[in-house]
Amino acid sequence: MKTMPAISEAEWQVMTVLWDHNPATAGEIVGVLHGRVDWKPTTVKTLLGRLVKKGAVAFSQRGREYVYRPQLEREECIRAASSSFLGRLFGGSLVPMVAQLVDTGALSSKDIRDLRQVLDRGADRLGRGNRGRVGKKSK
Repeated sequence: MKTMPAISEAEWQVMTVLWDHNPATAGEIVGVLHGRVDWKPTTVKTLLGRLVKKGAVAFSQRGREYVYRPQLEREECIRAASSSFLGRLFGGSLVPMVAQLVDTGALSSKDIRDLRQVLDRGADRLGRGNRGRVGKKSK
């Protein structure tokens, strides 16, 4: 398994552009980020350089431009960031995090319905069928 480099918030924004616009030049990345962030092109190039050093991004030369490509899958980065977040804040457990969201009123009724559907899918995948479904009574 590949070691996941630590990616800062700013680097994450650049990675998101690369995942959505793969491959991309620095100028194209600057163009996509324009209006989202108030960064100079040199800032984006610095972030790209850091991501290249971390192995998260690779580049090739096309004429006078460098073309950048992500070397990490979005899903694996999300999985690693989620795991890190859960570990730091909630001891690695998802239940206290969801309880926190419920207790603070951060979840809407729609969020709760959607979460129930996700949990039901997980229960089905584990072979429990209707037993133990969240929000549903067993017959």
